[in-house]
Amino acid sequence: MFQLLMTENAARRGALTTPHGVIQTPAFMNVATGGAIKGGVSALDMRDLLRTQVMLCNTYHLHVRPGDELVRDMGGLRAFTGWQGPVLTDSGGFQVFSLAKLRNIKEEGVTFASHVSGARIFMGPEESMRIQANLGSAIAMAFDECVANPAPYDYAKASCERTFRWLLRCKTEHARLHEQRSDGAAPQAPGQLLFGINQGCTYENLRIEHMRQIRELNLDGYAIGGLAVGEPKEVMYRIIAAVEPHMPRDKPRYLMGVGTPGNILEAVRLGIDLFDCVMPSRNARHGHLYTGEGIINLNNAKYARDPQPIDPACDCTVCQNHSRAYLRHLLKAGETLALRLCVLHNLYFYNSLMEKIRASLEEGRFAEFYRANAERLDGRI
Repeated sequence: MFQLLMTENAARRGALTTPHGVIQTPAFMNVATGGAIKGGVSALDMRDLLRTQVMLCNTYHLHVRPGDELVRDMGGLRAFTGWQGPVLTDSGGFQVFSLAKLRNIKEEGVTFASHVSGARIFMGPEESMRIQANLGSAIAMAFDECVANPAPYDYAKASCERTFRWLLRCKTEHARLHEQRSDGAAPQAPGQLLFGINQGCTYENLRIEHMRQIRELNLDGYAIGGLAVGEPKEVMYRIIAAVEPHMPRDKPRYLMGVGTPGNILEAVRLGIDLFDCVMPSRNARHGHLYTGEGIINLNNAKYARDPQPIDPACDCTVCQNHSRAYLRHLLKAGETLALRLCVLHNLYFYNSLMEKIRASLEEGRFAEFYRANAERLDGRI
């Protein structure tokens, strides 16, 4: 299922086989929370223009709208959206954090007030697994609690212990859902993988102990969650470095919700395989674009007459056909096309960066690539 092809110190080059295709790692997963990338980017765009390997969707949001049973009846997320590659579904656990004012946590699970209608919604481990089976994703994430940093030690410890109990319930329900049914029908999402999530805030001892617990469950993959939620990046790197030696070597490793190009390069250096983040598409919609020399802000007046592409070294369709001046005009005029073109560029940049990282690992020069780019790519021009 996961093949570790080569390493350079802690950095890893691998291949993850899913029921819907092979993911070459390290990889960035393009975030389509509700089944679409904000900015008018379609599944066909992801396939044809962005070199996308994985689409990431959110369990909670799709449960609320349009409803996971509707998605199931439409053939699952791949048929519904037109994306034919692997899909990873986040479990809804992040909404335990992001909807803090609208939820109530108990041992059974979490009660939310829908951000759309205000209706009360209950989601626990079993519900999350059933929803993700309905969505038909290649990779399902276990239901967990993401805690804001910093958090009191006692709360972080209790939350971590509850997340482990929830994981046990997720594993049991996931196995039940994917058994051959007594009527001979196939499971709803045949071959769906289950990843567990490491929690423990910024306390190394909690993180390590939790990782040791969950690795004994022999899951299909392991994620580090609850980072990039308020702590400095140096703290995030310290936690990754502390947890990594305790992660199974033969399973994929996923750092959730991270991050900038520099964050990704650092995390690859520390031994991480998979990433996701809304940052490239969100920043693009505000005119903040990534280049090989750093980040540019197209809202700046100096780009009003700039005939250059966003990044002269980029071969994406936007850079091959449009100038900074034109894109800035579209942004200032409020044209929807501005959002689409800027998002296309930023996501292409991220996916292209991952290709370059993989190539550098294959050629034994990742350390050189890291030194040349880690700080520069996050700098502002």
